Amino acid sequence: MTPTELLLVTLIALVGTVLQGSIGFGLGVFAVPFFLLIEPALVPGPILATSVLLTVFMTHHERHAIQLADLKWAIAGRVLGIGAAMAVLARLPAERLSSLKGGLIILGVALTASGLHLRPNPASLISAGTLSGFMGTAASIGGPAIALLYQRESGARVRSTLAAYFLIGTTLSLIGLHFVDRFGMREVVLAGVLIPGSAVGYVLARRLAPILDRGYTRIAVLTVSGVMGAVVLLRQLL
Repeated sequence: MTPTELLLVTLIALVGTVLQGSIGFGLGVFAVPFFLLIEPALVPGPILATSVLLTVFMTHHERHAIQLADLKWAIAGRVLGIGAAMAVLARLPAERLSSLKGGLIILGVALTASGLHLRPNPASLISAGTLSGFMGTAASIGGPAIALLYQRESGARVRSTLAAYFLIGTTLSLIGLHFVDRFGMREVVLAGVLIPGSAVGYVLARRLAPILDRGYTRIAVLTVSGVMGAVVLLRQLL
C-alpha cells in the first residue's frame, strides 16, 4: 500500500472501531467496502483478526450485561455457517470473491435496514448465527444477521452480548479460513496495519458511546455502506 492508502486504511479502521464500540456493530459493515476498493487482501482475515482484539476489550468492559444463555445457540449456528463459507471459499475462483463480498455487503445493509425484529430464542439464534457465520467468514460482515435479535435491547446488552459472540465466533472463523488457505502470515501482517487505527477508535468509542448510542448513527452507516457495497459489486460486474 502507498502512504496515502495506509493513511486511509488507518482512518477507516478508526471510524469503524468507534462505531463497533459505540453501537455494537459497524467495523465490518463500514470498513469492508472501502477495504475492498483499497486493498482487497484486508478482507476477510486481517479485519477479522483485528476485531478479535477489539472484542476482547469490549467483552471484558461490559461483561455484566452478557446474555450467556443465548451464546450457546448462536455459536452452534456460527459453526454451521463457517462450514458453509469454507466450502464456498475453497471452490470459488479468486476473481469471483469480490463479487461475493460486494453482494454480502448489500445483504448486510438490507438486513439491518429491514426493521425486522425477531425474539432471541434457540431457533432464531441458530438461524441468525448460521447466516452470521457464513457472512462473517466469507466477507467479515457477520454483525447484521445476529444484531437483528438485539436491536431493541439496551446499548450495553447489545454491545456486550455481540462482543462475546464475535470473540468466540470470529476466532472460529479465522481457524476455518486458515484451513482453506485464506489466513496465513501475510494476513497476520496486514492485521497489524489495522491495529493502530482500531486502538485509537476503541479509546474514542468509550467516550462517544453515550452520544452515538441514540440511533442516529445507524442511518448514516447503512447509507454509506450500501453505496460503497454497490460500487464494489458494480465494479466487479462491469
